[in-house]
Amino acid sequence: MSPPVLYYLPPSPPCRSILLLAKMLGLDFELKIVNILEGEQLKPDFVALNPQHCIPTMNDEGLVLWESRAILSYLVAAYGKSDELYPTDIRVRALVDQRLQFDLGTLYMRLTDYYFPTMFIGAPLDEGKRAKLSEAVGWLNTILEGRQFAAAEHFTIADLTLLVTISQLEAFDFELRPYKHIRQWLERCKDHMAPYDYEELNGSKAVLMGDMFKAKINQGGA
Repeated sequence: MSPPVLYYLPPSPPCRSILLLAKMLGLDFELKIVNILEGEQLKPDFVALNPQHCIPTMNDEGLVLWESRAILSYLVAAYGKSDELYPTDIRVRALVDQRLQFDLGTLYMRLTDYYFPTMFIGAPLDEGKRAKLSEAVGWLNTILEGRQFAAAEHFTIADLTLLVTISQLEAFDFELRPYKHIRQWLERCKDHMAPYDYEELNGSKAVLMGDMFKAKINQGGA
């Protein structure tokens, strides 16, 4: 049985969440870099695999998935030794799923809406988009009030995807001081993930993207 193939780019936040989970599961991927900055995702063989031509994309014995949060759920179900990271209890799983969707459709989306146009095309920063991002961060802070982790009594894939998003905000120098519950949760999650090459797979890559953004700002791109 051959290992799953992961098409990815190391600095990409959604790709980082997959690599962290694989480390937690003891899963080895066959890794294939797709440099989206050079348009490699538009090559015909990759488009044939994934018509949306986005990363991460995973091929596990002919099962092709993209959207990182769907890949997270699948990998725990397929390769997890327990249901701890994606609990089978219906009510707990519903909360995990809700947090995954919140990250995908609200928090991470608002992060990309605000930062990425400046990072990649030098567009001016939009204060309206920053306000929307701050609103979403505030919602997460409220969600975390009175909780050790985002969805369950322990770390789940909901914490993993949110950790990648919030750590990226931190690397962009987004001001997290007003959000006490997020700050406490963030340190808890970093401690939890430290044994799984957190700094190499996520922390250093978040800083790399943060530096890219700051370089654009310093060039007068925003």
